[in-house]
Amino acid sequence: MPRLFLAALLSLGIATAEGQTIFAAASLKNALDEVAATYPSKPVIAYGASSALAKQIENGAPADLFISADLDWMDYLDREGLLAPGTRKNLLGNRLVLIAPAKHPLKLQPAPGFDLSGSLGNGRIALAEPGSVPAGKYAKAALRKLGVWDQVSGKVAAADNVRAALLLVARGEAPLGIVYQTDALAEPNVMVAGVFPADSHPPIVYPAAALKGAKPGATQFLEHLWRPQSRAIFAKHGFTVN
Repeated sequence: MPRLFLAALLSLGIATAEGQTIFAAASLKNALDEVAATYPSKPVIAYGASSALAKQIENGAPADLFISADLDWMDYLDREGLLAPGTRKNLLGNRLVLIAPAKHPLKLQPAPGFDLSGSLGNGRIALAEPGSVPAGKYAKAALRKLGVWDQVSGKVAAADNVRAALLLVARGEAPLGIVYQTDALAEPNVMVAGVFPADSHPPIVYPAAALKGAKPGATQFLEHLWRPQSRAIFAKHGFTVN
């Protein structure tokens, strides 16, 4: 294994031992960990921004499965011919929410022209990187649709992934943030200030697929994700199951 890829895997905290290796969007962590624990042979899972994971797969990182937080990065790998034919399916859906620290509760319903900038004051709004990371791209699209992006584009605290954006708000380092509904449910130190209208951004879809050259058993784990027990776990964590 090339040193560059080995270093990347180690930096993500995953091993290179035998067994399925899954690259998955950071927002899936709590739910997918629980689903994986119900599988006979527990896979190794690396979580991160879908954009970063897709690029690592393109560069040869030895992943067997990829679960993205948007269609674009799965499409990217598909165009590169890196997906195992016939394995791609849309797995889950999500909602986009505005969050605030639980110690500083706030209600601010996202709507056309809402005063997001005024609510931020001198603070910044925590987003996943809006240029490439799915949660940030959805957030930017929603703020543009509601006509407030120009007010806050200079006040963005861009994070590597959605869980990092969540942490900025949980720690009180940002007064507001935009994350998935499932992230907000997973973090007791934040509260939902408002829910973005579903039509303010593209539908949030999590596609899953096996990758070319995947170890035997990759498709079996994909099938496990659609079993009723797994679907119930995802729903419990706030995902929409397809």
